[in-house]
Amino acid sequence: MALTDTFIKNAKHSGKPAGDKHSDGGGLYLHIKAQGKYWRMAYRIHGKQKTLYIGIYPALSLVQARKARDTAKAQLAQGIDPSTAKREAKQASTSAAQHTFEAVALAWLKATAHKRTPATAARIERRLQIDVFPEIGRLPIASIKPPTMRAMLDKVTARGVTDTAQRIGKACELVFAYAIGRGLVERDATVGMRATMPRAKIHHHPAITDPLALGALLRAMHAYNGHPCTVVALKLSPLLLVRPGELRRAQWSEIDLDSATWAIPADKMKMRNDHIVPLPAQAVAMLRELHSLTGHGPCVFSTSAKADRPMSESTVAQALRAMGYPSTVQTAHGFRATARTILDEVLGERVDLIEHQLAHTVKDANGRAYNRTAHLPARRTMMQRWADYLDRLRTGADIIQLHSKAA
Repeated sequence: MALTDTFIKNAKHSGKPAGDKHSDGGGLYLHIKAQGKYWRMAYRIHGKQKTLYIGIYPALSLVQARKARDTAKAQLAQGIDPSTAKREAKQASTSAAQHTFEAVALAWLKATAHKRTPATAARIERRLQIDVFPEIGRLPIASIKPPTMRAMLDKVTARGVTDTAQRIGKACELVFAYAIGRGLVERDATVGMRATMPRAKIHHHPAITDPLALGALLRAMHAYNGHPCTVVALKLSPLLLVRPGELRRAQWSEIDLDSATWAIPADKMKMRNDHIVPLPAQAVAMLRELHSLTGHGPCVFSTSAKADRPMSESTVAQALRAMGYPSTVQTAHGFRATARTILDEVLGERVDLIEHQLAHTVKDANGRAYNRTAHLPARRTMMQRWADYLDRLRTGADIIQLHSKAA
């Protein structure tokens, strides 16, 4: 006979070591033991007798137990083992709870840390912490659908920061690609999403490209009175064509003053390739003088009491502002554009040499990227010519006006 709620509630354990079994039909039965009352189901599959554990009474009621039995019978009709299906569902649930978007994103950052600089990794994580994790961080990544991603990105776009939204979208794409590669999700919830977002405006770093104006800036830089590290970094900024972060994080172990060469390792470069900077005589002289001040530590430019820490990323920018050059006129990064323009249009240097020295990707006739030593003698000559030209600009001699190739 089918069980009733009253019978189940009042039924007691008889004292038998194996307990007492009360059938409800269809294989479902209540197993009463000294420890409690358990719902189980007896079934056969592939010629084997098996038992499905359903739940504990009263947490699982009679009605709920019967629904579980009916589900199991439907699985059996399809040749599915209910015990196996239940175990897999539990594993999937556990995996989903462990693999939230935040957990997977942080795992992705750690697994791919070798592909970016620590500063870049910190910047990406900060974006995720601010805009992404509060919205979808706690959700199992496998449960996230395109509408959820779209709502999150729309919130970022609505603030008017389309460039940030594009970067966040790219990061999310990479997180999903990482999750797919590890079998955590089957579909990428970001597919095609960035293509429908507003395009970010391209922001060029303000840069002085007129030789006369550049000469005035160079004179102001040489008259600047500040910390010796700041003064040298300021003077080297237009001289070496490197990015501000590469300059401020320079270490003495990378620099060979005798051979006038600075070898920057790949992990410090934006393009993740080793890079060689030929040092003109003017740079070598400045660095030799600075070595007496900071040569006892690893960092070339260390303005703090801790010799193992480089100067702040805003040091050169603050010096420029103190000299009367706001970020709308000239930035530290803008010196690369200054050199790129004048080396090409005034000094007539080969564009491929300039691009090599800017650490941009340059390919040969076969489509292969040149290595770090490509055209080194020619680049060394170009860098010395550039340094000499800057000296002439600073002293007001031999001013060559800018002539556009297009003109």
